[in-house]
Amino acid sequence: AARPELFFKSLPGKAVGPLDPIGVRTDSTWSVPEPELALVLNSRGAVVGYTIGNDVSARDIEGDNLLYLPQAKIYDGSCALGPWIRVGVDEATARTWTVSLTIERAEQAVVRGTTRIERIRRGFEELAGWLFEAQRFPGGAVLLTGTGIVPPDDFTLEAGDRVWIEISSLGALVNPVVRVGRRGPERPGTC
Repeated sequence: AARPELFFKSLPGKAVGPLDPIGVRTDSTWSVPEPELALVLNSRGAVVGYTIGNDVSARDIEGDNLLYLPQAKIYDGSCALGPWIRVGVDEATARTWTVSLTIERAEQAVVRGTTRIERIRRGFEELAGWLFEAQRFPGGAVLLTGTGIVPPDDFTLEAGDRVWIEISSLGALVNPVVRVGRRGPERPGTC
């Protein structure tokens, strides 16, 4: 399409870092991680760095009605970023990197996948330009570029899983999975 699919993902308080738990909604039956290259943008919309992003999504809620997209995408622990920001790299170099996903359950890999950043169709400056078209981000923004790895349709994340997202030259973003609902995260051994 002429216009890219851009949507709001997370307030800073809903995003988590490395080793922090990511959430799957208690009212969802089909949740998946979406491993993505994240563009770190300054207040003028220029790409100043790269990190790893995980756009955790409740696919069943999203599929019920497109107007439910915010509920499927924006909740506690639905976005993970890190482990650090790599600066001083141009887009051509970043496009040579690979992305891999491993999901562990009971210490066994149950999902694996790999793709290349070069498969992203739009240029990074173009994506940033669309994001900044009619809005300002005085503190900058982080733009997740979309996933190229999707777990099988019969797979859903479960509490206790561990998600590993690796991007060459950026390291690994590792997060355990917990269920989140009206009372916050459900952690083993808590009420």
